[in-house]
Amino acid sequence: MSAAPAQQSANAGRLYHEMIELGETARAASHALAVADGAAKDKALKGAAAALRRRTDEVLDANAKDVEGARSRDLSAALLDRLELSEQRIEAMAAGLEAIAELPDPVGRTLAEWERPNGLKIARVAVPIGVIGIIYESRPNVTADAAGLCLKSGNAAILRGGSESYHSAAVIVDCVRDGLAAAGLPEACVQRVPTTDRDAVGLMLGMDKHIDVIVPRGGKSLIQRVREESRMPVLAHLEGINHTYVQASIDPELARRVVFNAKMRRPGICGATEKLLVDRAALTTHLPGIVDDLLAAGCELRGDESVCGAEQRMLPARPEDWDMEYLAPILAVKMVDGVNDAIAHINRHGSGHTEAILTGDTAAAEKFCGEVDAAIVMVNASTQFADGGEFGMGAEIGIATGKMPPRGPVGAAELTSYKYVVHGSGQTRP
Repeated sequence: MSAAPAQQSANAGRLYHEMIELGETARAASHALAVADGAAKDKALKGAAAALRRRTDEVLDANAKDVEGARSRDLSAALLDRLELSEQRIEAMAAGLEAIAELPDPVGRTLAEWERPNGLKIARVAVPIGVIGIIYESRPNVTADAAGLCLKSGNAAILRGGSESYHSAAVIVDCVRDGLAAAGLPEACVQRVPTTDRDAVGLMLGMDKHIDVIVPRGGKSLIQRVREESRMPVLAHLEGINHTYVQASIDPELARRVVFNAKMRRPGICGATEKLLVDRAALTTHLPGIVDDLLAAGCELRGDESVCGAEQRMLPARPEDWDMEYLAPILAVKMVDGVNDAIAHINRHGSGHTEAILTGDTAAAEKFCGEVDAAIVMVNASTQFADGGEFGMGAEIGIATGKMPPRGPVGAAELTSYKYVVHGSGQTRP
């Protein structure tokens, strides 16, 4: 055997043992965290928030290294926006941890209870899942959100962030572990895969003895790989091909304001509107003002034949535009003939994330909410509210777009399982 293959084999062996040790440590820590009282978990969360504020300069220095590396690799503007931290974004992370601490403890809730004719009393009680593995790309704030939500729900976490945010994630995890130590909880409740080696992901996906659920946050290729290779259940966060549908019955100024926010507040997040549907009756009354605002902000507009005929400042849309998530200041615009046409288009091309209708017609709003197939449906509001923090969950680990629960923003309560607790008085089964 040549030296190079021998070295590769030795490195692979070391990585395997490191990952197994990580899993065993997480499993042991999960047992301690599962029985921790709510006060201890909340103290850890508040301590982590305090550490983030205290170590802001350290986080920014680490993030600057990540951003510099990302720019040298020509990452897209959307990915750079997700990666780059500021004092305001670090403060938002800290505030998010404190908001999670203020939530009721999701562990130990009685979800349902009933009594059988034979006197057995049955309760369904929320319990932690155990160990949650989170694999994500480029967003350092996911490190704090995921760690905080797992901690609150009594789950140990193994975090595998993208190589782009490697240095930022390291300091953020250290801050969370500062909080755990201050609360007397095992620091191993939150661990980070300490390498950028891509082989670590494959090993992680096979650790079904150590990890109970995998949560991927990233692009299509990551989600597809995790779904194909994971030996554990996968809580998938898919792309946000989100639509905003404008009816003629809505106030034009309201529509103008909401559409602009839905697209341009942060074009690179999964809650951004990517497609605009406009009723035929609203093409001349509502669309021109919307177009004025978006073009002035540098948004590229791509319209179907009917839209381009009414508004000639657009590029023609291509067939593939209706199925693309841009994560950039690009918006595809289509004319529809009424709510049924809009619903049919959304259910054919949407990703099940977030869909919005802007309307003054209550019946149309009810029909849209009832028939659109999505985790989140909004009436007269920006799709950028598709966020666990905005839903009062403190933060989110992702937006689950599948049909099985949890669906939509996944907060601390959604990261619990349940057990049945049965009380009897000596009953025996005949």
